[in-house]
Amino acid sequence: MTEKSDRYKQQMQKKKLVVDAAIEQADRDQGLLLVLTGNGKGKSSSAFGMVSRALGHGMKVAVAQFIKGSRDTGEEAFFKQQAGISWYVLGEGFTWETQNLERDIETAAKGWQVVRQLLADSDISLIVLDELTYPLKYGWLDCEVVLADLAQRPAMQHVIITGRAAPLPLLEAADTVTELADKKHAFRAGVKAQKGIDL
Repeated sequence: MTEKSDRYKQQMQKKKLVVDAAIEQADRDQGLLLVLTGNGKGKSSSAFGMVSRALGHGMKVAVAQFIKGSRDTGEEAFFKQQAGISWYVLGEGFTWETQNLERDIETAAKGWQVVRQLLADSDISLIVLDELTYPLKYGWLDCEVVLADLAQRPAMQHVIITGRAAPLPLLEAADTVTELADKKHAFRAGVKAQKGIDL
């Protein structure tokens, strides 16, 4: 064994001790609240990756999209064909398209009533609240009410919330927060949104 290989083995042995200790310390199961935020691409895509995992384990999943309207997306077309998933489009499109504050508030409130029913269903193991941060940011939904409803969900129900500018109370309530950073984006160079990548 070379000296480099020996050092590598020693490093991995030390790392294994640390990882094994962390695994041993994690001794409980619970439903998680995850927030995927930031101005980078991939928040919803990450959530849909977890949807695939959940479905692969035979779990029941619900997706509720708040801002997206009737525009076709590849993930909706794909997942609607899968057993075990319910899909709800609760928005009417981007805010710069609707341009109607009262209607946006009403649409968000109606959407949250649908979500409340999902949160009360203990058969649903994972709920994705896609782009929920926007109704919270714009004040269309009361953050305290949303957090109270999330806190009352079944103990083993996981919830993933996506969208930019997640409010601080939501970040504090979450079990896991990931912030995606925008370093470069093809759209700013004049490239249209691409099927299979953006849609």
